[in-house]
Amino acid sequence: MRSMTGTTLVVVALTATISALLFPIWSYADRSGTGVANLNAGTVNTRWGPLSAADRDFVVRVRLAGLWEGPAGQQAVERAPTPAVKTAGQHLIDGHAFLDARVREVAAQLGMELPTQPNAQQQGFLKTLTGDRDRTTYERDFATIVRQAHGKVFSLVAQIRANTRNSLVRALADDANTTVLDHMQVLEATGFVDFQSLAVSAAATSTASPTGPPPPVPGSTPPAVPPVT
Repeated sequence: MRSMTGTTLVVVALTATISALLFPIWSYADRSGTGVANLNAGTVNTRWGPLSAADRDFVVRVRLAGLWEGPAGQQAVERAPTPAVKTAGQHLIDGHAFLDARVREVAAQLGMELPTQPNAQQQGFLKTLTGDRDRTTYERDFATIVRQAHGKVFSLVAQIRANTRNSLVRALADDANTTVLDHMQVLEATGFVDFQSLAVSAAATSTASPTGPPPPVPGSTPPAVPPVT
């Protein structure tokens, strides 16, 4: 009897301990201010799945991108400083014409309103490009400014594609991913993208500490990596 009583007390104690550990997870995950609460608060149900605030922001951003990158591409074709820049401009025109048709279709199905003009920052980009009179300056600014914008959108597309629960938004993200990657590649092919500027700009807005293995020692030969079997 004493042995059974002792065992019972141990089981009860363990159960209480586990419950205490799990209770904060169950009780605080959806409380105000948490990520789950914010997700739920900004989400509406649709026939294609839940539509979150992040989903709606993505749809608007796709539209905004086309409102200034399409004209930027048209300007590049008209000014045509080099064949590579002209090619990149034509890709922008074609790609955003396709994406704009897609995003307007998606927005109509979801009952969303879309902007009709670029935001202030994007208008500033166009103003900078229009104001460039020197050929070399224009080529560098066109390739770098538009490539930087695509790099930021590329990260957003991946995040939305990975996390959205809405099938319409997921399909739009697939189309955006293909288009944005194509634009990044043709812009880089111009040879005028300032990658140093892109890296410094990205580092200036990052708060994460550097991670990864230590840098290689200059002049050293790394050991051969065995093949995967």
